[in-house]
Amino acid sequence: MSYKIEHDKPNCIGCAACVAVAPDFWEMENDKSHLKESKPMGEGEQREIEEKDKQVNIDAAQSCPVNVIHVKDKAGKELV
Repeated sequence: MSYKIEHDKPNCIGCAACVAVAPDFWEMENDKSHLKESKPMGEGEQREIEEKDKQVNIDAAQSCPVNVIHVKDKAGKELV
């Protein structure tokens, strides 16, 4: 089963918590975090991930103080 990460990049405050938790998926780009290998989604970005990458990205989402990272299952149900 694949999952989707959605990043509300315009509202990111650039604290880099996600980068610290999941550096294989997140990096800093100017003053905001960037979801590596993502596609544009409006003003934000999104990326599909596999089951094996779900937990580290849930941890990254939970570390975000402004809740701009969302992990969803294939049906679109928000997990975080």
